[in-house]
Order: sequence, then C-alpha cells, then structure tokens
Amino acid sequence: MGEDIDTRKINNSFLRDQNYVTEADIISTVEFNHTGELLATGDKGGRVVIFQREQETKSQPHHQGEYNVYSTFQSHEPEFDYLKSLEIEEKINKIRWLPQQNAAHFLLSTNDKTIKLWKVSERDKRPEGYNLKDEEGRMKDLSTVTVLQVPVLKPMDLMVEVTPRKIFANAHTYHINSISVNSDCETYMSADDLRINLWHLGITDRSFNIVDIKPVDMEELTEVITAAEFHPHHCNLLVYSSSKGTLRLCDMRAAALCDKHSKLFEEPEDPSNRFFFSEITSSVSDVKFSHSGRYMMTRDYLTVKVWDLNMETKPIETYQIHDYLQSKLCSLYENDCIFDKFECAWNGSDSVIMTGAYNNFFRMFDRNTKRDVTLEASRENSKPRAVLKPRKVCTGGKRRKDEISVDSLDFNKKILHMAWHPTENIIAVAATNNLYIFQDKVNSEMH
Repeated sequence: MGEDIDTRKINNSFLRDQNYVTEADIISTVEFNHTGELLATGDKGGRVVIFQREQETKSQPHHQGEYNVYSTFQSHEPEFDYLKSLEIEEKINKIRWLPQQNAAHFLLSTNDKTIKLWKVSERDKRPEGYNLKDEEGRMKDLSTVTVLQVPVLKPMDLMVEVTPRKIFANAHTYHINSISVNSDCETYMSADDLRINLWHLGITDRSFNIVDIKPVDMEELTEVITAAEFHPHHCNLLVYSSSKGTLRLCDMRAAALCDKHSKLFEEPEDPSNRFFFSEITSSVSDVKFSHSGRYMMTRDYLTVKVWDLNMETKPIETYQIHDYLQSKLCSLYENDCIFDKFECAWNGSDSVIMTGAYNNFFRMFDRNTKRDVTLEASRENSKPRAVLKPRKVCTGGKRRKDEISVDSLDFNKKILHMAWHPTENIIAVAATNNLYIFQDKVNSEMH
C-alpha cells in the first residue's frame, strides 16, 4: 500500500454522463489479464470493452501505464427461453482471461446461461496480388489470367479482431455466478446456485457435473452456491462459498463428484453477536485464493475475512468494512441493498486487500501494518494525476470538516466490482457506469 497513502494518484478514468445512466451501461465485471497489459470490463448491455496499457516513450515518459480503449465488442445478446417462458439477460456476469500461449489473447465471458470463448488478435498486414480475385475480392474471368503471381503481404492500419471461438451452452438450469480457469490451462469450471460444472476448453457439447447440492425436495433447500474458484497452482483443488457463510474445499482426485468436501471452513457463530439480519449479512459474495495459494479471502456484507488453508476452524484475519451500517440494516433491507454482492481483490504480493463500499468508497487493508484507508472514486478525483485523499465516515456527534455523515451516504453509488494489477500498484474500480484506474506513482512496484 506504500508508506504515504496520499501519494496514490489517479491514472485514468473513463467517464460517461452521470446524469444519464442507462441500465445497459452499468459495469458488471472487471478483470486484468495475467500480465496486466490488458483490462476487460463487461456491462449489463452484454458488451465487453478491452483497454490496453500504453508503452512508455521518450517523447511521453509519463504516459506509461495509461490505459486506452483497445477493442469493444458485443459478447451476449438478450435471449428468450421458450420452454420456460423466461427472458435471459445479456448482462456479463464474469470475464476470465486465459494465460497467453501465443500472439493472440483469449478470454471467457458469461451471462446467466451461456459461456463464450473469444479470441482477440491483431492484424497489421493484408495479402495483395491474388491470381483469381481482383483488388475488391471479385472472381476474375479465368481467360484473362495469363501469368501467375505470388501474393505479397502489404502493411495496413492496425486492426484488432475479436472472434468467437467456442460457445458453451445448455449446461446450467440456474444462473451462472462464477467461472474460473484451471491452472492446467485446459479446463475451466462454471458455477450456478446449485451446481458446478467442469468443462474442457476444446469441447462445447458436454461438461462434467462435479458439485451438485440440489436437494431431492426443493422445500429442503437451505443454502446456495455464491462463488467458486480453482486453486492457482493445484489443478485438483477448488473452493466454493455458500449463502450460509461457509467455504468448502474440494479435491477432484478424491472423487469424480465433489459433493463430499475435503475441508469445511466455517466460523463458529457467537450468540452475543447474532442479530436479526445475521443470516443475510453472513452470505459470502466473493471468494479469492491468494496468489501464493496459501490463503483464501471472502467477502460478506459487513466484513472481509482471510482464511489459512491449513486452519478450518476460524479465519486468521477479519476486517470490518462498514460497521457504521449496523444501525442502517433495516432500511438497507427495505431498499434491497443488503443483498448487494461486493467483490474483493488481492494485490500482487498478497500483502494488501481491497473491497468496495457505498458512496463510491472503497477500502484497503494492509495485512502487515494493519493500517486501513477509505478512498473515493468520484469525478472530483478524476483529473489526471490528482491525489486521492482518505475519507472518513462520522457515525454521530460532532462532524469534522473532512468527514461525511453516515446519514449522507448515497447507497445508489456503490463499488461492487474491482481488480488489481497482477504485479503493480494499479487498480481498476467500477462505479456504476464509470471505470476509474488508479496508480500509486511513488510505490508502483510491489514490495
């Protein structure tokens, strides 16, 4: 996080007219690729926008690190399930990049039902001098072809091509909430409310069901799957979280069907801390393995917890995100905000964690120094190289000049989706229909 939090400066922001927010423009997922050179966002309109990081040049030494639009494409369209008389939204729920194997990039995107594999490639040359076609691509009269010529590649303006390579459909009865690429780079999993399926990236017509928690009688349903992820190094391990606040670590070597977990991570409930909305606020909205693979981080409504894979009984760290909302839970329940699903992210060295909050605030916690900070993604901070100032929420009594009252928080402005560059102190934060990219210019490398 750096010695001086005030040195964290904004790098870039992609702003749309805030007074006119269409539902389709709301960002629903953010994801860096494995090098951090590309950043993809998905929105509720089914679009994917890819940003590319600019390279530093002698003439523009300060432009290195800025992200500019690289490609935009329509990933999903609205559909209608005629058998169930249900509309299928085009909203992009998750994007996951595949590790790069050649010059092209590949990413998976999913809506509620269908996962697609996309190829992103560049073309800066075009062939010219065909024997059987003219310059406009029309077939020539063969009687006019008197000599054979060898086609040549001529330079052209750079063109980014995005093409669908595979479509993985018809495997989920319920809405897909997670996709995760395995470390073997050959398989990936998709999870919905009750089942997790394992796919091969080259096979679209079948998948293997590896977790199924659906009861015989749906009246007996007590929990649903909320998120799932593969271990970053061990291709046989995966974790999934539930609406009851539990984590289940599964080993695919033990059995083909992972209904019987290898480890159950659950914090014993303290009766003195129980309150009316406990069951709702304890639901895990996101789970992420650390880059090292030793830890897991979970986000529920009020806290972020860090778990050691070797200790199932309780988390090793618990961070309060916005405990000042305890008195507001009734109104948050009435306006459905209590069901918001916040994500969380590790920095590249697993020493700092980040998650979102309301009023376009986001929180950072340094695991080593135990310091934390609240920052705001707003238009006021969106000028290039503007310094971000820490924010504080006042819960009662006299309010200081730089504090904001808990009663003044805007619950329609929320940071649900975010991503952290894999090796540098660069973060991408989605605030409704705007994407903010911040960079710590002083401490740009991980320590």
